[in-house]
Amino acid sequence: MSHPVSLISGAGPEISLLSWTVEPAVIVPVVTAATLYVRGWTPLAHRMPERFGAGRLIAVMAGLATVILALSSPLDALGHHLLLAHMIQHLLLMAVAPPLLWMGAPVAPILLGLPRPIRRRVAIVLASNPLRRVTHVLADPRVSWVAFVIAFWAWHVPALYDRSLRSDSWHHVQHACFFASGLLFWRPVILPWPAGSSWPRWAMIPYLVLAELQNSTLAAILTFSDRVIYRAYEAVPRVWDISALADQSIAGVIMWVPGSLVFLLPVLWLIVTAIAAPAPGRVGAARHHDWPPRPYAGTRK
Repeated sequence: MSHPVSLISGAGPEISLLSWTVEPAVIVPVVTAATLYVRGWTPLAHRMPERFGAGRLIAVMAGLATVILALSSPLDALGHHLLLAHMIQHLLLMAVAPPLLWMGAPVAPILLGLPRPIRRRVAIVLASNPLRRVTHVLADPRVSWVAFVIAFWAWHVPALYDRSLRSDSWHHVQHACFFASGLLFWRPVILPWPAGSSWPRWAMIPYLVLAELQNSTLAAILTFSDRVIYRAYEAVPRVWDISALADQSIAGVIMWVPGSLVFLLPVLWLIVTAIAAPAPGRVGAARHHDWPPRPYAGTRK
């Protein structure tokens, strides 16, 4: 259960602007992940400085900070009054935090950061056939794309969305679905070391473009609708005298512009690196395990 920590006194919904929440279900996993990552990254940075430079550490810490910003900052309280705040939350959880975390190649550092007895048990579990089959399925870009789109549209169905605003339990489930589907979606795009893929890198271009198209579709619906889609926002006190319909239009623009850039910037990078890459006959078939993708496969250590 969240415990709001207000920084000012007063009445009215505007108080939520300065209300941070102490949510153990968020803070404990984030602090634990950060601790384990640093503990494992430190020796890896000495052994493989070309693989685990400071950029990895910065990316993971930025990703974890983004999770805190989305779930424990004033955005969380304000999201109950403004759709635009909720939209920023969803963007952070689905399209900002996950790629940042994958850029840090977190699997090896976190495993190495575990105490040795626990690490051995975890390694045994990870090597088990049932779990390997599950991870193989989840790593399939087709599965990750479909999971992302289902989570995206299902939780924006008015009945389910309004339920998440009225129930803390459903609200937590919604955010967990957004974050988990975001992690699945961005993994084949980033391909965090030591991950590999049988899909060619150019396949990630339609993968991202199609995701952006469905994002823009919902954004257009929210921006141009002449009625309030999520009725729960009509029943709460308004903040800054923004009407529910105006709030909805602004939320649509947020989803449309920053949301589209999150998908299109990686597309641009993939196109540029594909153009810059030398002919296959000069360096052989490229297998990319890092983000940003390297134009020369021979630079892989």
